[in-house]
Amino acid sequence: MPSKPAPITIDAVYAAPGYLFRRMQQIAVSIFMEECKAFDLTPVQYAALIAIHTHPGIDATRLSAVIAFDRSTLGSVIERLQVKDFVERKPAPEDKRIKLLYLTKSGAAILREIIPAVERAQARMLEPLKPADRKTLMGLLTQLVDLNNEASRVPLRAEDALEHLGKGG
Repeated sequence: MPSKPAPITIDAVYAAPGYLFRRMQQIAVSIFMEECKAFDLTPVQYAALIAIHTHPGIDATRLSAVIAFDRSTLGSVIERLQVKDFVERKPAPEDKRIKLLYLTKSGAAILREIIPAVERAQARMLEPLKPADRKTLMGLLTQLVDLNNEASRVPLRAEDALEHLGKGG
């Protein structure tokens, strides 16, 4: 006789890793937005600015790989950054159809200004934990993300993308 499946309860949902990751993502974005509200940037816009700053002349496809963000959605992120005058697109010398991304002076300035707020947000996310637990959590999260990278709709491909730029990570 087959065993009965466990009853479906909301407590089971609350204890599921996927649910907890989703809730922590909501909390992380909320904390980021609160700490960085004066800058009018989302976490993805911030990541894009950092990647463009670190790799000037990167194209959108490689930017998508570097920050592990869906290429089709990234276009609207780049457009918003362009409207805010934080990035500019210039045609690639070898293929004018490809647009290369660069920070503007305003983009570089906002990055310098926002970093303390981002650091506060990151600290707040882990603040409720004891220091040793923070270190443990970060180690385990890093391990989980690395080991599950290929399961993502947009796997992180920073090394591959940057290799094509002729620049190291």
